[in-house]
Amino acid sequence: MLPWKRVLRPLVALLLTAAVAAVPATAAHAAAAAPTSSSGWNDYSCKPSATHPRPVVLVHGTLANSVDNWLSLAPYLEDRDYCVFSLDYGELPGVPVFHGLGPIDKSAEQLSAFVDKVLAATGAAKADLVGHSQGGMMPRYYLKFLGGAAKVNALVGIAPNNHGTTLSGLTNLLPYFPGAEDLLTLATPALAQQVVGSDFMTKLNAGGDTVPGVHYTVIASKYDEVVTPYRTQFLSGSDVKNVLIQDLCPLDLSEHALLGLTDRIAFHEVANALDPAHATATTCASVLS
Repeated sequence: MLPWKRVLRPLVALLLTAAVAAVPATAAHAAAAAPTSSSGWNDYSCKPSATHPRPVVLVHGTLANSVDNWLSLAPYLEDRDYCVFSLDYGELPGVPVFHGLGPIDKSAEQLSAFVDKVLAATGAAKADLVGHSQGGMMPRYYLKFLGGAAKVNALVGIAPNNHGTTLSGLTNLLPYFPGAEDLLTLATPALAQQVVGSDFMTKLNAGGDTVPGVHYTVIASKYDEVVTPYRTQFLSGSDVKNVLIQDLCPLDLSEHALLGLTDRIAFHEVANALDPAHATATTCASVLS
């Protein structure tokens, strides 16, 4: 019989591989840098319009970055007259491109500083946050524990890992390998913190999912294979809108990654959440709008 230590590292590698496979990167990411001029988002000279008075901060997911995650949604929002910004967070030393791996509480501190920077540049009183996967959940720590609720109007989570994931059952294997969780925590803290039942998830959700004064929207897919079961993405609270994408368009087969990367049905719901006064019905035909 093989000693458990010889099986431990392949198990952790399997968890990492499953997560990486769910976040495809573009061919240009290695040379890409976040847009910094008027030709793209992160334009710090952008001033919010009267129609859309709040800047939108995009928060990428685990193993993603501020460019690749938003190559479709950022221009979509810019075309609708929003000032759009995105940040990198959770970087590990010596790990380029694939971010969102560091401790989530520290990532929330990075988000706090970035929101302050965006508000100072734009002159806006509050920002709206749109995040994918971990990026839809991590801001909840900022809102709940770091004073973010005073600076944020709305949080829109696309496939957010709000209550921990089983990663399609793979995390259920961890208890059978003593030390596996410790290794996962040491190598990639954010992955360990996102497992269902983690200390981080327990703290985040203690006392309720939401904080007063912030409008919450969750957009999920029943085909999500990363944040599982998918219904754990939904939030409870008095100012929450939970959306299952297949209720709007049964033909939509997007899973975890595509929901944030390219899904026009999801994008339409993001636009509705950012400007509910001018929301329009989201249907399969919304991809043409």
